[in-house]
Amino acid sequence: MNPIWGHLVGVSTLILMVLFVALWIWLWRKRHKPVFDRMAKIPMEDDLNAEDATSAEENEHHE
Repeated sequence: MNPIWGHLVGVSTLILMVLFVALWIWLWRKRHKPVFDRMAKIPMEDDLNAEDATSAEENEHHE
């Protein structure tokens, strides 16, 4: 095996590690918190809307 492969693997690992840490730092900035909070509430809103629709359908069948 050519020794250059060891250097290429090492450099690519280092680049990927730096990109991972940079992305992690960027995502944890305070300015992203409102967006992530809104996104975290989306599944709950969908559940509430589904329950409201189900209740409305049940009321129509009972009347």
